[in-house]
Amino acid sequence: MLVPQVFLGLLCIGLATALPADGGRVSSVTTLTLVRAQGYEIQEHTVQTSDGYILTMHRIPYSKNTGYDGARPVAFLMHGLLCSSSDWVLGGTHSGLAYLLSEAGYDVWMGNARGNTYSKKHATHTPLLQPFWNFEWHDIGIYDLPAMIDYVLYATGVDQLSYVGHSQGTTSFFVLSSMIPRFKSRIRSAHLLAPVAWMEHMESPLATVGGPLLGQPNAFVELFGSMEFLPNTQLMNLMGSLMCSDQAISQVICTNSLFLMGGWNSPYLNESMIPEIMATTPAGCSVNQIFHYLQEYNSGYFRRFDYGSTRNKKEYGSKAPPDYDVEGINVPTYLYYSDNDYFASLIDVDRLRYVMDPNSLKSAYRLPETKWNHLDFLWGLNVKEILYDRVINDIKNA
Repeated sequence: MLVPQVFLGLLCIGLATALPADGGRVSSVTTLTLVRAQGYEIQEHTVQTSDGYILTMHRIPYSKNTGYDGARPVAFLMHGLLCSSSDWVLGGTHSGLAYLLSEAGYDVWMGNARGNTYSKKHATHTPLLQPFWNFEWHDIGIYDLPAMIDYVLYATGVDQLSYVGHSQGTTSFFVLSSMIPRFKSRIRSAHLLAPVAWMEHMESPLATVGGPLLGQPNAFVELFGSMEFLPNTQLMNLMGSLMCSDQAISQVICTNSLFLMGGWNSPYLNESMIPEIMATTPAGCSVNQIFHYLQEYNSGYFRRFDYGSTRNKKEYGSKAPPDYDVEGINVPTYLYYSDNDYFASLIDVDRLRYVMDPNSLKSAYRLPETKWNHLDFLWGLNVKEILYDRVINDIKNA
């Protein structure tokens, strides 16, 4: 019954958007509290981008089982749309990728993009006003990732790091690598979960409904693009603890809101995690990030933001936005994708595979689990055995 599921999902999302942003952290479940509860050392670092955004990173420098054991190779994890560093630790020590990498001998850093729960500060702008939200995922690729990666390399003293991205964390990697090629020497290898570049065949009902209006330049996009979308709020935290617990008959609402975002009918959803997921996710973003993805869906291109022919001429020197040069990416890259992914469809990932330089694309692993969806890459049952063991092995052997 698709219509009731979509309605329930939209109801859940709508409750989140009904509250105004307050510019601060509101959830009692944070990356810091989650990691400390497991007995691991956790550090918080901040870095300012060249355009003034102040970003927070979280670091697990070593395993609680070893203590400090000298310098370690560095793994940098970048979250997806509407998510945060919490993604990598919500699964606990047996399923959270940050913990698994720590146990595998890595110094683990987790980034947070501008505008999410942990990165809502700017040198001159306040998140209460629109100028703060005048960005999209292109800016994450050309400003946030360079600032965070350079900070990590300087702080640790290493020359290279291993990059792991999920969803938007893969898109921003493609932007970085195509726009600032010098970073190829700073990334040892890239491991991209649910890779999102071309999106013409995205199956999300939200894209089907919103794409025709919001996926093209118009006055609505211009007026509402620079606004906050789905911030983490006290209401979402309350919903997570009361409506999404195992004992709550309303848990189906939470389940369907996740299916709406990630793909239907996944048997891998760990329902016991839903309260904490809903307490930390969504973590907020700019509406422009959504609009840019809808443009990808509408146009069939993987290219920069489309402002309309007149402004495009001013911004880019051409009537149409320029494409991202994915073929020119020269970083050893590993893709991990699945059949039941609303955002990274098989057809679109195949296109990505064919366009990438075969010397750079080291592996494209299609999970045999046909019901594995977009969010299962983070929180699916048995994700360690199904996916993360392979990812960690690839990182070690890259």
